[in-house]
Order: sequence, then C-alpha cells, then structure tokens
Amino acid sequence: MSDTVHIKSADEIELMREAGKLLAQVFKHLDDFVKEDVTTMAINGEVDRYIRQELNARPASLGQYDYPYVLNASVNEVVCHGMPKEHYAIRPRDIINLDITLEKNGFIADSSKMYVMPNAGPEARRLVKATYDAMWQGIRQVKPGATLGDIGHAIESYARAQGYSVVQEYCGHGIGRDMHEGPQVLHVGKPSHGLTLKPGMTFTIEPMINQGRAKTKTKKDGWTVVTADRKLSAQWEHTILVTTTGYEVLTLRDEERTV
Repeated sequence: MSDTVHIKSADEIELMREAGKLLAQVFKHLDDFVKEDVTTMAINGEVDRYIRQELNARPASLGQYDYPYVLNASVNEVVCHGMPKEHYAIRPRDIINLDITLEKNGFIADSSKMYVMPNAGPEARRLVKATYDAMWQGIRQVKPGATLGDIGHAIESYARAQGYSVVQEYCGHGIGRDMHEGPQVLHVGKPSHGLTLKPGMTFTIEPMINQGRAKTKTKKDGWTVVTADRKLSAQWEHTILVTTTGYEVLTLRDEERTV
C-alpha cells in the first residue's frame, strides 16, 4: 500500500465517477441473484461475468496480492476477506457482506453491501442497520478542513452507543489508480486529529462492527478474518470524494438516493 495521498484532477474524478457508477450497477444486479441456496462461489462467478461482459470493465480484486477471486464473501461471524466457496450455499438466517472492486479506464472503485436473508433474526438485522448508519455518520463528516479523526470518532461513537465494538486492525484507504493508496482511514479516532481533508482526495469508508468483542483472528487460509468470540460482524463500504463543499459518494446505489 502506497502512503502517498493523490489529489485527483477533474478528469481523474470523472473517471472515478464512471467506475463508481458501474460498481453500483453490479450490486443492483446482485439484488436478485443473492438468495438462499446460492453458493458464494456462484456469486463470485456471476460478478466476474457481469463486470467483464456486461460492463466491459475489470474485476480489480482478482490477482491483487495474489487473491484468487473477484470478491470477498463474508458470512455471519466473518469480519472481512471471506473467500468464496463451492460448498457454501447461503442459508435462510445468514447475513453476508459482498465486497467488490471494479477498474475502468485505469481507475478503481471499491464498495461493499450487506445482504440479509429472510429468516435472519432481529439482533442480526439490528447490527446490519447500525453498521450502515455508522458508516454514514463517518461519511457526513467529510468536507475540506475536516480530519480523518473526525470520521473515525463519529463512527466509533455511534457504534459504541449502540452497544457494539469497532474492529481496528482493518481500515479504509485511499483509492484511485491503485486499489490501496494513502491515507489509511481508521474507524476510530479523536476529533480534529489526523490528516486534514482537501478537495480531490478519494478514499473508502468501510467500518467493520462486531456484536461482541472487537478482537479478530485470521483462519488458516491466510485471508478469512473472523470474530474471536464467533459473534456476528457486519460491514458496509463506499468510495468517497472530498468536494469543495463536502463529499460525494462515488459508489452510491439507487436505493440510497434519499439517504
């Protein structure tokens, strides 16, 4: 991961907007595809096909750091980096995070969405909603002159007020020509601390919120991160642009237009 923070030009921002809009289309397509009894590997295959054939773009995660798939599929107690599996079919009570990256014309967008199965319990649904709301608490801090600490503090304060913990080992990141650029965007922090935001910065905000303790562990596959206490975890993610007056969500989906 580069530590350099790249300020995007107007032309580069337009290319990032295009990548973000295409990635939003991927999730819209998945809304009808992700359901009970579908395997996470089948979802991986459909995302690969759709990005390449329907959108004429590239799934950016494939091959990044030698990762062999086009998405992360993190189910229930999996915090992040869940690997698709041929043998895992989605169950009626599952919650699942699909984390997808897409590159178009040299620029990358990154987003994730939670899918909640029909029989998921009320506590699972509450966690998913609180995590979504926590992400937006962070997003709404974004404007020139604000700091990364403002973002982290807003997320952490909201999540803890709901009775949840915030994973600290994994964070948001700058994004553009490279999937991971500077800065690191922590989901905890102190107001007025950290890097000051400037127009043209682009980065992800992607809080991982746990039902139980924040502690995690990585499974033997070297990728899959789970909660140490095996309680549920949820995550949402968007790619954000700092504008001259505030923020723009480059990966905003149609159903979020009124948020």
